[in-house]
Amino acid sequence: MGRFVYDRDAAVEMDDRTLAHLQVVMINKLRRQESFALTLRDDQRTLSVWVCPQTAVQFVYSGNRLPALNRQWIEELAVSANSLGGLRLLPEPSAVAHHELPPPPVVEQAAVT
Repeated sequence: MGRFVYDRDAAVEMDDRTLAHLQVVMINKLRRQESFALTLRDDQRTLSVWVCPQTAVQFVYSGNRLPALNRQWIEELAVSANSLGGLRLLPEPSAVAHHELPPPPVVEQAAVT
């Protein structure tokens, strides 16, 4: 289980696959200097926050490999992020019905001699 950490003190646990999709959508909005509402739920509580480019957020993964990304899920989450209700986690659409993106490549540094 990974964790989304908001402003260094609020954290919500979720699986790494969900966290990777959330990260893509959030980083894209923050890169464009867009603020938005975010609502996340886990077994213990609901976290609703206002996220702006100055907010400290962390995406902490439990595994060492990033999962493949589901383009349709990213698009649905992005639509949610742009709605009046803000970004909220939606169920992942079936991976069979669309194309999955491979995980980002790992960049290895060349040895300097």
